[in-house]
Amino acid sequence: MDVGLITLLLFSFLIILLLTGMPLAFCLGVVSLTFTYLLWGTPAVMQVASASFGATLNIILIACPLFIFMANVLQFSGLADGLYEMIYTWSGRLNGGLAMGTVFICAVFAAMSGISGAATVSMGIIAIPSMLKRDYDKFLSVGCVAAGGALGILIPPSVTMIVYASMTGVSVGKLFIAGILPGLLLAGMFIIYIAIRCILNPKLGPSLPPESRGDWTKMLKSLGAVVLPLILVFSVIGSILLGLATPTEAAAIGAVGSLTCAAVNRKLTWKNFAEASRKSLVLSTMIIWIVVTATAFSNVYTALGAPDFLNSILEGFGVGRWTVLLAIQMTFFFLGMVMDPIGIVMITTPVYIPIIKALGFNPIWFGILFIINMEMGYLTPPFGYNLFYMRSIVPTSLMSMRDLYYSVLPFILIQAICLVTIMVFPQIALWLPDLIQ
Repeated sequence: MDVGLITLLLFSFLIILLLTGMPLAFCLGVVSLTFTYLLWGTPAVMQVASASFGATLNIILIACPLFIFMANVLQFSGLADGLYEMIYTWSGRLNGGLAMGTVFICAVFAAMSGISGAATVSMGIIAIPSMLKRDYDKFLSVGCVAAGGALGILIPPSVTMIVYASMTGVSVGKLFIAGILPGLLLAGMFIIYIAIRCILNPKLGPSLPPESRGDWTKMLKSLGAVVLPLILVFSVIGSILLGLATPTEAAAIGAVGSLTCAAVNRKLTWKNFAEASRKSLVLSTMIIWIVVTATAFSNVYTALGAPDFLNSILEGFGVGRWTVLLAIQMTFFFLGMVMDPIGIVMITTPVYIPIIKALGFNPIWFGILFIINMEMGYLTPPFGYNLFYMRSIVPTSLMSMRDLYYSVLPFILIQAICLVTIMVFPQIALWLPDLIQ
């Protein structure tokens, strides 16, 4: 059995099916079952199916629908409105203050939910019209929301981190903790970039006129908007950091907490609850089916002896371990342009993680690099998720799709700089998990 030839056929078949527009789960399922039947016959098909559905029994995955539900509830909870009003009051007097504040709110939302869409859509609806109304540059306004929203998969909790942990066997709690400092670093880099640009060219983000600025009474009163978000963040992340709850238990706390926040803001209606539940069911089902079919795909490829095959290739070329790591990061970048992060982690980790471990790299640190790459994937054309969120919010009369691509380019570059920084200084990701341990 020529593993190299089968590898070429396996991935070629998968790419062809993806190009037809077929959903990823179906593509992976068709390829897996077809090659299993051709290589080992009918009995092997039953074994692969049984092993693949067994992957859904991983208790870590229970956290996924809970965090997704939490994020969907937060979209209608009214927290984003209160936070933006606070940022408007405090930072509006600064050039670019509203854009910098928008990134800050996105970071807060990232710490309350596990997906990118909650912050991107909420702030897109609230912040973009507000900034444009005050003569902010349209590229800066849209770019800061798209980039800030992508923080949702890096700052814990993160559904993508949960799936990565379930596939690699690393502690999801440690992975969550490892994402805190890189997430804050990246958010800080976005804010510094906006500040510098608006200092050099104040017309990009003009400060609010004096009559629109709040007095100290209004500013102090607006701080009440951060109370509920802080309680929710501490309930979820704090319970994990203090060892009071597992990530799965923290997800349940977050789901109940998000409903409580919505109820306090009088946004918890039956219609909103039903819509959040429906969206959560759709997204959770999609993720679980990707888990099932991607597990089947990885089982087939592993059974062929792929890890040993790839290791032998690397040894044959005699390349250094950092060269291998850079090559892996490049594959993540290009895959992020055309595929969903969940699908990428399911397909690549069975292949890459054995190589990473053999080269002596820390799989938790590697996981953070992967997540940052997937953040870039949320912004890179042609299939960046946040670009499509922005397309649904920003009218075509204001920005073409080409303009949307242009608006996120500086932020993609910043993400790449952050990625390289964490590669060079691994302790940015590993210091906090090591300290808590």
